Amino acid sequence: MKTSFFSKFSKRALLFVLGITYAITSKAQGGGAAGIDAGASELTTYVDPIGNLILIIGAIVGLVGGVRVYIKWNSGDNDVQKSIMGWVGSCVFLMVVGTVVKAFFGV
Repeated sequence: MKTSFFSKFSKRALLFVLGITYAITSKAQGGGAAGIDAGASELTTYVDPIGNLILIIGAIVGLVGGVRVYIKWNSGDNDVQKSIMGWVGSCVFLMVVGTVVKAFFGV
């Protein structure tokens, strides 16, 4: 019966040593709370511009939708009402998302 260099005992010993080494090096990484606070403050600086960007995209979608509905109305299409509901729904969704993002992050 052949025995390899890494028998069950030596594998367990190696894993134990690696685990202890990892625990020691992870303890040496102090300042975790400061890093989390820095990340949170960095995130809140981006929330307001992103919320405004979503509102601007909603306004652009509304203008494009209004023009497309006007063109459909003038051409005499039958599904103008369905088109109006679709465009208004998408604009309302974008406006609500822009406001909810700001309210969620407390900005």
